[in-house]
Amino acid sequence: MPARMKFICDTERCIDCNGCVTACKNENETPWGVSRRRVVTIDDGVPGEHSISVACMHCTDAPCLAVCPTNCIYHTEDGIVLHDKDQCIGCGYCSMACPFGAPQFPSSGLFNHRGKMDKCTFCAGGPEPDQSETEFKKYGRNRISEGKLPACAEMCGTKALLGGDADVIADIYKQRVETRGYGPELWGWDIAYDRSKRGGEIKTRGDGPRDNQLPSDYQNGGAKHPT
Repeated sequence: MPARMKFICDTERCIDCNGCVTACKNENETPWGVSRRRVVTIDDGVPGEHSISVACMHCTDAPCLAVCPTNCIYHTEDGIVLHDKDQCIGCGYCSMACPFGAPQFPSSGLFNHRGKMDKCTFCAGGPEPDQSETEFKKYGRNRISEGKLPACAEMCGTKALLGGDADVIADIYKQRVETRGYGPELWGWDIAYDRSKRGGEIKTRGDGPRDNQLPSDYQNGGAKHPT
């Protein structure tokens, strides 16, 4: 069965550095005003804020594909959502249908004409021959054909942004969540000094304490909060 290529952004690791945005822009040489990827911060400046890197999510049931009147948007064998710029008429239906704001339309300046749609390609190019000059000019570099990760995921300094086979990256994220411990308290002294981090048994969400209480072994010779 072919791979289903997906992105996952670990909001507990994203530090809003915009390295993924810069990597995408540099790798694909997108025109001014087009940002295939962006970082969104939720509850900015207040306790509990989180940032998430957003681009085309390469949906299995892609709404952009469903509304395109020229059928220029299609799935590859790997489940990546790509588009054919030669068939695009710049109608903007895909932009209105996409909940992630992935489709981008560079303005030509002529009566606000949208031009050809541009979006994240998962660094998989387009319908032209792999690694051809024509493909690069229209869609950017085809890193997938080279056996590489998308540039944004490869550049992420904290490995918050994962890109690849959906089953593989889901397993990585699942292991992270289990390793962190319990509930929403994913960081802090109680996690940093947990004995499971020093080779002990990993506490899963269902086994950990509740209401921000430290495990009982902290009170019996374990690590304590600093004074």
